[in-house]
Amino acid sequence: MAAVTQQMSSLPSGLRICTTAPDILYLPELVFGGLVWILVASTHVTEENPQGWVMFVSVFCFVMTFLWFIIFACGGHKNSSAWATADFIYHLIAVMFYLSASVILAYVTIGMRLLTQQISLYPFKYYQIDIAAVVFSYIATLLYFIHCILSAMRWKSF
Repeated sequence: MAAVTQQMSSLPSGLRICTTAPDILYLPELVFGGLVWILVASTHVTEENPQGWVMFVSVFCFVMTFLWFIIFACGGHKNSSAWATADFIYHLIAVMFYLSASVILAYVTIGMRLLTQQISLYPFKYYQIDIAAVVFSYIATLLYFIHCILSAMRWKSF
């Protein structure tokens, strides 16, 4: 346990971000966040549909996670406790955003199922795409949550 705490007390840079506990999650966060973005963008959005928030969250978190990944990879953080705090706060915000977007997306998808079954106004293909987007959105939420917990542990060890 002491080795893990000692390893987490410093912020990695360069290729070490691909080997440390919280930072290895950047790549899966980018993959699943990008999949949510692509899937929601490829479905049919009706006027009263709140999927604009889901798009905002997926694009915002994708761009910010990519920038965060680049900053850590290039060593722009200079191993300071302020960056550890910012890392924790960013991932906490990302968790709250993705959780709210995931709940909204699941609610909209349930409503679309009813439209698909009753009226046949909504093609079944879009319903299947929305189901995949919901699954990937909850996976992204879980990844950001795990990253947030590990970032909090690292922040407290500074």
